[in-house]
Formats: sequence, C-alpha cells, structure tokens
Amino acid sequence: MRRVLVIGLDAASPELVFEKFREDLPNLTFMAERGLYGRLRSCHPPITIPAWIVMVTSVNPGRLGLYGFRHRKGRSYTETTLPSSLSVKEKRIWDYVGEAGGKVCLVAVPPTYPPHPVNGWLISCMMTPDTKRQYTYPMELRSEVESLVGEYVIDVPFRREERESVLKEIYVMTEKRFKVVKHLLTSKPWSFFMLVEIGLDRIQHAFWKYFDREHHLYEPGNKFENAVRDYYKYLDREVGEILKLVGDDTIVIVVSDHGAKRMKGAFCMNEWLMREGYLKLKKEPEGVMELEKCEVDWSKTTAWAWGGYYARIFINVKGREKDGVVDPRDYESTREQLKREIEGIKGPKGEKWDTKAYKPEELYPVCNGDPPDLLVYLDDLYWRSAGTIGHNTLYLPENDTGPDDAVHDYDGIFILYDPKKNVSGRVDITIYDVAPTVLKLMGLQVPRGMEGRALEESL
Repeated sequence: MRRVLVIGLDAASPELVFEKFREDLPNLTFMAERGLYGRLRSCHPPITIPAWIVMVTSVNPGRLGLYGFRHRKGRSYTETTLPSSLSVKEKRIWDYVGEAGGKVCLVAVPPTYPPHPVNGWLISCMMTPDTKRQYTYPMELRSEVESLVGEYVIDVPFRREERESVLKEIYVMTEKRFKVVKHLLTSKPWSFFMLVEIGLDRIQHAFWKYFDREHHLYEPGNKFENAVRDYYKYLDREVGEILKLVGDDTIVIVVSDHGAKRMKGAFCMNEWLMREGYLKLKKEPEGVMELEKCEVDWSKTTAWAWGGYYARIFINVKGREKDGVVDPRDYESTREQLKREIEGIKGPKGEKWDTKAYKPEELYPVCNGDPPDLLVYLDDLYWRSAGTIGHNTLYLPENDTGPDDAVHDYDGIFILYDPKKNVSGRVDITIYDVAPTVLKLMGLQVPRGMEGRALEESL
C-alpha cells in the first residue's frame, strides 16, 4: 500500500498559489513543477462544509444531506442544528483504508467532531466547541497532544476589529497544529495521513482588503499589507519541512476545498424580501437584528432567507411549515417567480449582476436532509447574503455579522507530487476526483458509488 499524505489548505486560491505568490512559495512550486497541478472545481455550494466531506467521500451534498454550516431543526422557523461527524452516513477515504488494514492519521478534517473510531488516530476539526470536550481518538491521544503543545487550539474567531490579536492567534493556532502534525507523521505507523489547516481561510477573511488593490476598502500603505502573503509563505515553509520528514516513499497531495476572492459587500436578502412583500413583520425591529429574534408574522409570510456566503431561501408552504401560507399547488410557480425576481436584482449603482438562484434538484440528483427551496449565489459570489434586518438599505459595504473581507470562489488548488514518478503537467479536476485518485494511488479499489474519477495520468 503506497503511503499518501493529503495537505488541506482551506480556501487556498489558485490565483495566489500558482500566479501572484508563486515565487514566494518554493515548496508548493517545486511540487507543482514536478507533479500534476491545477484548479480544483468545488461542489455546490463551495463552502467548507460540505466541501471537505464531499472531497473525502466523492459524494454530492444532496446525497450527504449537508448544505452548509447549519440546518433547520425539522421545519422550525428559528431552531437550527450544526452538522457533525454523526451527520455523515457515507464512507470516507479513511474508512476504506482502515478496512484494507491501513493505519490512518487525521488532523482537523471537517466534520470530524465528535471524534469517531478509526483504524489509527484522529484530532477533530473546527466544529469542535472547545478543548474541554473530547477532541481525539483514541482518548489518550489528547494527553499526547497537550504534552507537546499545551492547550491545543481548534479555531480562531476572526470577525473582530482587533486585527493584531486575530493575526497573532492564527499563527499560534497554526504553529501548534503543525507541531502536532510533524509529531504524528514521525511517530505513528500510518498509510494515509490527512490534515486541514483552517488558518488560511481565517487570514483571508480577516485581511483580504489589506492587500488586494481592487478591494473597495483597500488602503495603500496599511500595516497589514503583507499579512496574507506572509502567511502563505509561512505555510509553504511548513510544507517544506513536512516534505523532508516523509521522504521519497510518500505521495503528497495538496488541496483546498474552494478558493477565495474579494468581497464587494453584503446584500440584505431579508430586507429585499420585505420590500417585495414576501416577508412580513408584526413590528419593525429596533436597530439591526437577526431574523430569528424579530416578530415575524408567519401567517402572512411567503418566504424568508438565511445569510452567508450564499443565500438560502425558504418558502413557507402550507402543511410543511407550522404556519405555512403557500398552497402546495402554488409552490412551483411561487418558487419560479422568486427565482426570476432574485436573478434580476441589480447592484447599488443599477449595474447588472451575475446572480444564479438554483433549485436544489437542479444541482443534486437526490436531495436528502432539509435542503433550502433556492440556493442563491449573488453576483457570481462576490456579494454575501446578509440575513439580518433593520439596516434601512439593501447594500452593505461590510459583512453584517462582523468584519469579513473575502468571499468564497468556485476553484481551489490541486497538486499531486509523487517523488518516484516523472509525471508533470497541468490538470484541472473536480473535488469529486480526490477520493478515487487517493484510493487508486494506494492500490485500493474505487467503489462504484463514488462520483469522481481517478486521475489515470498520474497512476
């Protein structure tokens, strides 16, 4: 069984890795030039969850029943649940490797909280509430981790104005994570190793406007001008150290779950639904409020929305929702009307937007769980959806739930480096191709249920 190491850099951008920062990233560039590299097209929607679990199962979000970081609890208007490792019913790469007798090491791959039994070692992901909870499998691995780095850092809250402390905390988190990774790489007998560093996603969301001259909030000469570039350079150095540790008998794959780009602003989707008569309140909010805290008149509400990097639209259907008003016979015409009107929304200066409102069945062959009635990508994902109301405007220059400079993009990165093979070139893949490629590289059979294809050129 060939050893495979997957290094996940959450939200790594192909424009930055392969172009803008290329000369500053000698280790990633070395692997790209001596292996296969290219863009990795993410899933719908291109966000951390479901993207990482799509990558390791080669199964679409509809089959997984995972459409984002939160889900409605039943058909509740206000109650939500968070996805977890218990939400995943499909087998992952490490399940197949473990069944074949291979040992696995997993560090921070979303969603792996709560930690579940594997044939090896697991440290759970950023969905872990805190380190007071059990976050390793087996349990004794926790004391091994903490004896090495002290208090292990799961994630960093990044939507804060104190950017100095955000930057410092991201580095502390990443340094501890890589210290643990290097320890596990050299102390455990593994066949498959996968880690995900969430710090890159956090750095880009917190500091994108400081380096991107096209960002509407960019200020020349600011003190954080190099924050994003420097963090990429730091990650590249860590990748270089890992390459030295694993040697020539290990195939190394570097991937990101999606890309990133500047955020142009946030569009107040619930404000728009109110103005168009779809959403009714019993009384106006005093200041900016989350919809869940407002007095919504559900008996007169046709649709409401959730905010995020994409908008989720829910229709208030009679017999499905508690106070549903839309007759099931009118559901499709109502959805079509909403889709048409949302795709016609223009920008703050009357400019045409490239907005797509998808019905879930247009994206997924099957829709398990509780999918929204429409998934909306505002202006090619450049605009976030703001779910809060009380802004008295449809357009915000910033995110509505704290500072955030970047949005997600459809394409992440892919690099496959096999020191024992002289195969190189550009190849663009989809997120579904990673799992079958890994299994084939390891000499294992690719299950029929996987939706991607193994990269024949590299095997």
